Amino acid sequence: MSLIVISNATPIISLSSVGCEFILKELFGHIIIAQAVNRELKALDKPGFSFCDYKWVETVSIQNKEITDFLMKDLDKGEAETIALAKEMEADVVIIDENAGYQIANLFDLPVVRTLSILKVAKNKNIIRQIRPVVEEMIQKGRWYSKIVIDKFLRDMGE
Repeated sequence: MSLIVISNATPIISLSSVGCEFILKELFGHIIIAQAVNRELKALDKPGFSFCDYKWVETVSIQNKEITDFLMKDLDKGEAETIALAKEMEADVVIIDENAGYQIANLFDLPVVRTLSILKVAKNKNIIRQIRPVVEEMIQKGRWYSKIVIDKFLRDMGE
């Protein structure tokens, strides 16, 4: 049985910006995104635009619109639908980077991770050799991380 893995847009954009979206396929084999995430990726003239077209990516509509409406008081539509879909499908992994979305996913007892955690697992499984060049390029391409967070993370990873 395969894992149910649902991702929000930011991790996809971040990994796609440096040509590392393959990490998601290598780690999980199959990624599910909500309709709002699909629309967000397609609307952006940014990396991740063609992510939805991969055969290993599935776009799913949420059933419970009330949860999404409730969550949209604090989150954007993509994050709200990602969390709602994760609850509906009883996801094994939910990938969300934004703090508010991450915190709310935790409140819903969802198994939420961030892009840096994905990179850590990818390195530990020898999918990538080093994290530093990936993170530095993501930052160069517009991804923001606190210097303190990145320095500690890379130090903990032996880089």
